[in-house]
Amino acid sequence: MTDTLTLSTVNHWIGGASVASTSGRTAPVYDPALGVQTKNVVLASAEEVGHAVAAASAAFPGWRDTSIAKRQQTIFAFRELLNARKEELAEILTAEHGKVLSDALGEIARGLEVVDLACGFPQLIKGEHSENVSTGVDVYSLKQPLGVVGIISPFNFPAMVPMWFFPIAIAAGNTVVLKPSEKDPSASLWLAQLWKEAGLPDGVFNVVQGDKVAVDALLEHPEVRSLSFVGSTPIAQYIYEQSARHGKRVQALGGAKNHMLVLPDADLDLVADSAVNAGFGSAGERCMAVSVVLAVEPVADELIVKVRERMRGLRIGDGRRGTDMGPLVTEQHRDKVASYIDLASEDGAEVVVDGRGIEVDGEADGFWLGPTLIDKVPTTSRVYTEEIFGPVLSVVRVGSYDEGVELINSGAFGNGTAIFTNDGGAARRFQNEVQVGMIGVNVPIPVPVAYYSFGGWKQSLFGASKAYGPAGFDFFTQEKAITERWLDPSHGGINLGFPQN
Repeated sequence: MTDTLTLSTVNHWIGGASVASTSGRTAPVYDPALGVQTKNVVLASAEEVGHAVAAASAAFPGWRDTSIAKRQQTIFAFRELLNARKEELAEILTAEHGKVLSDALGEIARGLEVVDLACGFPQLIKGEHSENVSTGVDVYSLKQPLGVVGIISPFNFPAMVPMWFFPIAIAAGNTVVLKPSEKDPSASLWLAQLWKEAGLPDGVFNVVQGDKVAVDALLEHPEVRSLSFVGSTPIAQYIYEQSARHGKRVQALGGAKNHMLVLPDADLDLVADSAVNAGFGSAGERCMAVSVVLAVEPVADELIVKVRERMRGLRIGDGRRGTDMGPLVTEQHRDKVASYIDLASEDGAEVVVDGRGIEVDGEADGFWLGPTLIDKVPTTSRVYTEEIFGPVLSVVRVGSYDEGVELINSGAFGNGTAIFTNDGGAARRFQNEVQVGMIGVNVPIPVPVAYYSFGGWKQSLFGASKAYGPAGFDFFTQEKAITERWLDPSHGGINLGFPQN
């Protein structure tokens, strides 16, 4: 049993400093590759969330009125510090999430793209101006910040997902309260300290550690103007509904069941590489992971052989040892994902590669589950219909392009999808017909770059606003329209009617 008295504690960050909790509640933080508890994280009370919101609220007027030039300098300083010290953050991600170091660095790089975008924010928050819309009357618009904004981020991307939101929110003049996942909370404090070093005023960026108590407190607090969330669909729907009930803006990105449609003319070597990369990267703990390959016959048998060959070469183990894939985030999540393998057999599917009990380059107590390949998965099986969120790749054999598209469109989710083909006409038809928010053509994980926006359709997105890009700046600002007239000495006197000219 772990001696909790010897473990370090992950605290809150409020008003520019680390703050100990008074709630008396904590949760364990594990190193997934070792299978041991390494830290405790405090769990906030509603009162402690209120303290963070109060700090953000007090900092808001000063940050809102800080010049665009000074805000831009602060964000650029943060960007330079993050880029210079990203290896430190990657080590934290690997130690608490389990993803391999190269994948952790990739996560940071994608977050840095949004920081880069935020450095150029003046172009994205400027208003418009129309002169002389009526005689002597001008109309112009302003984009102004909301105030205090809340961010609730998931365990699978402890750095990237918060960076989808807070650089834009801060650039636009808002102040932030971030509630990270209690499974891997330390990255949030590292980022908070980096902001302080970059010169961000105290209270502009705050972190409250916690569980559902903290989430509900943010949802209910009257001074929190908006909520941004990425996670499972049930929680996204809950946050969307509660935010609406309490009069807040919301961007709530939910779950996914992403399909790769493979046409008979596709390059099967490219498909096999892509399926392995997209299915097993980050141990499948990605909302944009490919979890279903729709193989249009007669390619399935050949494709499975190629995928299996590539899977044999994967090295599974501690991400600090140069491996290809690490453990899952917790023992409970590992066991849940593994349960789908038995379910597949019960439903008549063929388990081609079973990831249970594999040899790993790591400690035996780590939360291991190797890459798993399942063929002939019935579309009625929970293995097909549910988001597994682990290294389980399902193959569903279909007879035609139309059958594949029908399966994609009939699903509850609409996050990401891909088609692999050398037929430009088929690809063009696919991107027009498929009911999914993000589409790849011979690209397995079609996450848009930062100057576009990220988000799906159907049960993958609640609320109208996507993340980052132009949609992010629209979300974190509110527009004023000003109609203005300055009269000269020769005006024509009183006229109670509407101006006509």
